Amino acid sequence: MTNQTFEQFPNELWVTAVQVATVWTEPASAREIDEPGLSNPTNMDKWIDSLTYELNVALCDENRVQTQLLYGEPVIITEKKDDWAHVVIPSQPSEKDERGYPGWVPLNQLKKVNKQDWAQEYFAAVTDDKASLLTDSGEKVIKVSYMTVLPVASQNDDKLELVTPDGPLYLPASAATVFLAKGGLPKRDGSQLVKDGEQYVGLDYFWGGMSSFGYDCSGFAYNIHKANGYKIPRDAGDQSRSGEKVPYDKLQPGDLLFFAYEEGKGKLHHVGFYYGDGRMIHSPQTGKGIEIIELEGTKYEKELCAAIRYWQKAEEK
Repeated sequence: MTNQTFEQFPNELWVTAVQVATVWTEPASAREIDEPGLSNPTNMDKWIDSLTYELNVALCDENRVQTQLLYGEPVIITEKKDDWAHVVIPSQPSEKDERGYPGWVPLNQLKKVNKQDWAQEYFAAVTDDKASLLTDSGEKVIKVSYMTVLPVASQNDDKLELVTPDGPLYLPASAATVFLAKGGLPKRDGSQLVKDGEQYVGLDYFWGGMSSFGYDCSGFAYNIHKANGYKIPRDAGDQSRSGEKVPYDKLQPGDLLFFAYEEGKGKLHHVGFYYGDGRMIHSPQTGKGIEIIELEGTKYEKELCAAIRYWQKAEEK
């Protein structure tokens, strides 16, 4: 995870003001059924629970959703149209735009903040599956996802005071990792990546998902790397073109495995983590949850087309 710095942003800093903001292909991509994911506040649990299998699949097959933003994640607004903003997301690298991942977000899910307030020495990354941000008196304000990252205004052994789009809010210190903005989260090796991924076994797949409410395959790969100090591209295709290529006989836990149609010779369509001992942990497809599987004898064994490593050994950090 790279430094939490804001030089690339204009003086007007906009951040995500809901627990998870979905980034749409076009404003017209959103449907009436998606309202719990379009409002402010959002209700991710209600939205995901309301979608049938067919409505879920349509998010992908009809090219409706691109990615997602977490609470407090900064964006650059490039255009405003009616109640929507076209943004690029510097924290999510993409070949679609050199500035960051592009797409459309409801304007009511973004908030303009004081750039100086955001430029704190320390940041906190939520390490619980989900965590409630609280008022000083302990009232719950918003439930946020794993790997939500916010500036730290002050801290003690028990509690963090965070800078948020909703003003100062508090989080138990045990629910987050605090790190220096200039250094980023500590880099850890591949075994820690798969260990962090294990906690999400059973979590339902969600197309475009970048939160612990639901991940797609590359969102899962992105976020687990983020938790361990690495900033990698957002999409599987881009992920496969960076990092260090690994021979199949040298695979180690935490390496990314990529899969393509036509027994590995066609279009790339999936990514998972090598788990060790011939197994993979991955977020497979709509209607299934994150799982650990044996590769031998599966379609994935035939479709394997590349292995890439982003993690570093301790002595290389």
